Amino acid sequence: MRRRSTFIPPKEVDYDPSEIRITEGSLSFAGLQAAREERLTFGLNELPAEIVDVLQRSHELHVRWATERAYDKSSPYLSSISPGLHVSYTPLSDRNNDKLCPLLHRIFSESLRCVSPEISFSRPDILSERFASAAALQYYSLLPSLEKLVTWIQEHVCPPSGVGCRHNAALLNSASYVDIDYDSISHALTFAAFWSEPPTTTMGMVEGWQTYNNWNILVDPSPSDRNEVGILKASPGSEAAQIEMEGILTVVGEDNSPKPTRFFFPSRHHALSTKQDHDQSYTVSFDEPTGLHPTMRIRFPAATVLQEPASKAADSTCALHAYLTLPSTIFADEYAFPTTDIDPPFTEAHNIVSLRSLSGERDLEAPDYVIHKWGSAMLLELATPTSAQQIDTSWDVTIPLHLRYLKPTSGGKQHIEIPWPVVFWACTADEGTKFTVNPFDRINLAYDGLFGPRTMFYHLEPQPVANQKMLEAIDVPVLDTNVMTSSMAELLTLLLVTSGFLWVTWKVSREISWEWNWWSRTDARKGKAVTAEETKKSN
Repeated sequence: MRRRSTFIPPKEVDYDPSEIRITEGSLSFAGLQAAREERLTFGLNELPAEIVDVLQRSHELHVRWATERAYDKSSPYLSSISPGLHVSYTPLSDRNNDKLCPLLHRIFSESLRCVSPEISFSRPDILSERFASAAALQYYSLLPSLEKLVTWIQEHVCPPSGVGCRHNAALLNSASYVDIDYDSISHALTFAAFWSEPPTTTMGMVEGWQTYNNWNILVDPSPSDRNEVGILKASPGSEAAQIEMEGILTVVGEDNSPKPTRFFFPSRHHALSTKQDHDQSYTVSFDEPTGLHPTMRIRFPAATVLQEPASKAADSTCALHAYLTLPSTIFADEYAFPTTDIDPPFTEAHNIVSLRSLSGERDLEAPDYVIHKWGSAMLLELATPTSAQQIDTSWDVTIPLHLRYLKPTSGGKQHIEIPWPVVFWACTADEGTKFTVNPFDRINLAYDGLFGPRTMFYHLEPQPVANQKMLEAIDVPVLDTNVMTSSMAELLTLLLVTSGFLWVTWKVSREISWEWNWWSRTDARKGKAVTAEETKKSN
């Protein structure tokens, strides 16, 4: 196993390297306020058999989970995804992986709406085949916590005497996001977790150092493991795409003291400047009353501040986008949005330029309880204010959506939740910029595969109300089983349809009978007239 622990203290915090204790085979320190990433890399021979069985049937597998709570990002960990569980997957061409969904149930939640990749996953709407970063299949589910994953790791991965392992697993309950990656080329699984700040109620493992709101770290690896610990600070590089890292690194068991380091790399994900980051924050809500056709509203504080990133390259072009991950209970009508042709009235009404991508369940009529796919994902290009629209009032984007019919329930309402979309500027990088793999790279986020390989993402920060989740709740009206059961509704529907059919049949029969009688009377009159004429002629 290889482990890399990275700590990013705030800019105003100076950490003294002499406080790090290094022995022949361990490293420890305490009282560090910092964001933290743990990255573990395993070979297949180090994993449980049920994991290996699934991975050997996979060409690539990427699992992403993000908390429902807003958190402060730290460079270079700047990417965003909607809260919940995201899975990107490409099977081996000659093997059907029918064990993936059962594994997801055991590790994450039994309630996941996942039958098999063929049934429950969707195919991303790849805009160009050269965008190799997109997996073949995509899945999403709301998942409020990682409690089941923590329990599974403690029971199936940690050794019986592994107190430190169980402690570290429990820390996942407070993680901001978790990534799991595997590809059939490296035959290695990478598990990464990020914390934007230390847990407030969890104490560290270092004996004698028991403080709250700080990291207390003890790294005591086995001889076969490689552990690297870094305490680093990030700053903008000399070029728009670059991020520079400076601090100390220590390889446990090899270094007798922390080694100073400084390096830079091109990054896909960037933050806005401090001022723009504050000015371009956004909130999400649904217009009331929601009804069965709710309108999602993305609100920016003011039109005057919605400008392209100040730190972008001079010749870079940018466009503002929103990526929505919609559970199966809600969907967008693709025919309601402009795609290739610009629709000025629609843009003026909704501040949306066009629908760039839509994948997943597209049936506009099917109720939620008969569809099998997880839901749908859509990428929208958003309109930004023109010079004539530079006013101090808020700038609102409105997205028309539709609710599916849900199963009847007691009380006549079902509560559903929809994750907030991620909003970002997508900008072109300088000609010649190559985003090679770097230690902090984060790809396979679903939306990044919809852009070219030289795209840079500047992320806008969501600003929910204090203690509010980045989820919007809707109470959906459904059939109230206290008033009428499903069987009663079916019987009533049958009676109404039958009655309607009989009424229509009676009306049609009556009309046909009247028409027949009219023609019969007409023919009779004509016959009498002919007879009278013939009689007259014969006389």
